[in-house]
Amino acid sequence: MADSKGRTTILAALTRGRPLISDGAWGTMLQASGLKSGEPPELWNISNPDAVYEVARRYVEAGADMVETNSFGGTRFKLEHHGLADRCGEINEAAAALSRRAAGDSRWVIGSVGPTGKMLIMGDVTEDELYEAFVEQVSALERGGADAICVETMSDIEEARLAVRAAKERTSLEVIATFTFERTLQGEYRTMMGTAPVEATAAMLEAGADIIGTNCGNGFERMIDIVGEIRQAFPEAPILVHANAGLPVHEDGVDRYSDTPETMAALAPKLVAAGASIVGGCCGTNPEYITAIRNAINTP
Repeated sequence: MADSKGRTTILAALTRGRPLISDGAWGTMLQASGLKSGEPPELWNISNPDAVYEVARRYVEAGADMVETNSFGGTRFKLEHHGLADRCGEINEAAAALSRRAAGDSRWVIGSVGPTGKMLIMGDVTEDELYEAFVEQVSALERGGADAICVETMSDIEEARLAVRAAKERTSLEVIATFTFERTLQGEYRTMMGTAPVEATAAMLEAGADIIGTNCGNGFERMIDIVGEIRQAFPEAPILVHANAGLPVHEDGVDRYSDTPETMAALAPKLVAAGASIVGGCCGTNPEYITAIRNAINTP
């Protein structure tokens, strides 16, 4: 299946048998361009669009098959902390349009949707309120030109389920859902809510996600274990991984990451062998990492 610009769907591309390359971290790239601590990065889609476009452009130049949008904290619940809730649609539509311009007609744009910061279990918000907030965001990302929605860095199955539902029911886009897992003292992987990778994957597939996976919290070495666990339980499910550049060490008020581009490149083929279908970076990575990963996986 191809759209009016000739792009196939991501799922259709994956049937060709080669892994796809995603992009890397956005926050650190924007900080390097002058984003101040505490400043909402999503507002830069309006106030500093050239800098946002440049991040996406550099990842495309590095060889990414798809680029995310600068919209991770783009729900009205996150934006209201900065007095921007009423600009949610404008901000997300601009985020997608900037990445779309950088991606051109041959690469995919995946709209980033992160957690709202609201806890259903604590009664902070109702399911209907969460659902409508996600509908508002994903609809704007679709208007701006996104090809897929990436519900990411999730820990609460119910919040993720509502985000996936909103995207499946109210847009025509493919939907990716990824969770962040930490290794326990027993050597198992769980979200901060205690959810195991197989449990999270089952819930997202049931909710309608087209692609599942994991992001943040771990480097490739640990992601290999997580992907293997998911692949064993779900042999056919497409798996996306956005991994950190290893584990962070806090030095002089800054998080520094342990893995170099060469380190991640050396592990990338093992991640693909474990079952990863789409490979990219998260915290601590940049275009240099994406080029190294692409070269290691040797995708044409």
